[in-house]
Amino acid sequence: MPSATPGPGTPCIFCEIAAHRAAGYILHEDDRTITFLDLYPFTRGHFLVVSRRHGARLEDLDETDRTALMDTVDRMCRRVARLAPDYNLALNAGAAAGQIVFHVHFHVIPRYGEANPFHPRTRVPLDPADAREIVALLGAP
Repeated sequence: MPSATPGPGTPCIFCEIAAHRAAGYILHEDDRTITFLDLYPFTRGHFLVVSRRHGARLEDLDETDRTALMDTVDRMCRRVARLAPDYNLALNAGAAAGQIVFHVHFHVIPRYGEANPFHPRTRVPLDPADAREIVALLGAP
């Protein structure tokens, strides 16, 4: 998986996706949040819920943006049942916690009864055909 930590002068990849300057398989967006598939998923349908406002950590957002982010997390957790009845919800805050893109985001990871998907392993890129199928399943309200 490529490094997602931007160097000096490098734009944040999540800000770029939110501004539609970088490609992403978008499941939901509104004026404060955007949800898209993880390009190196732990499991099929693994997606990210991201604030449009840049901040490395949840506490970097103002109350309005935090509330909007949590509302979208709630909405998207209800949709994930279209793929699997069980899921993990994760927020990594800081490098020691596993955060590699320093823009606040939640992972929603559908679970299919497999072993712990967080154990170190090679993560493979998202298949574009599968991505389109998942967008069709989860993108509609």
